[in-house]
Amino acid sequence: MNRLSCFLLTIGLCIGLSSAKWNEKNSVHFKNSLGRNNILKINCISNDDDLGFHFLRPGETYEFSFHDSVFKTEFFCDLWQGPNFKFHAGFTGYVGGGLIVHYGKKNFWDAREDGIYFTHGHKTPKLEYTWK
Repeated sequence: MNRLSCFLLTIGLCIGLSSAKWNEKNSVHFKNSLGRNNILKINCISNDDDLGFHFLRPGETYEFSFHDSVFKTEFFCDLWQGPNFKFHAGFTGYVGGGLIVHYGKKNFWDAREDGIYFTHGHKTPKLEYTWK
């Protein structure tokens, strides 16, 4: 059993390290693609950090970067928009860490009128969440 654990750990590390430079930070990016004068309010938290509130005008972006923990790394994000910020979407903006530590992983979130779109940057963003 010990050999199997070592083998799986080695494979996991190889996969985790193969897609980016060693020690490159992961990042989460938000863009406000809402209509004119529609401010986007963002708050992301993890077990260790509350990143505070950020307000984006249409066309503006906000991003943060970090290293994965050897434990689980997870950021939960809340977005609000509309008059008095009455439309809301809450979701996991990033999850990683654990057995496979990521380096250089990028999550792109784009707030649009019909919802929140997501991509890692390699494909066209797809609708993931709608406003409630």
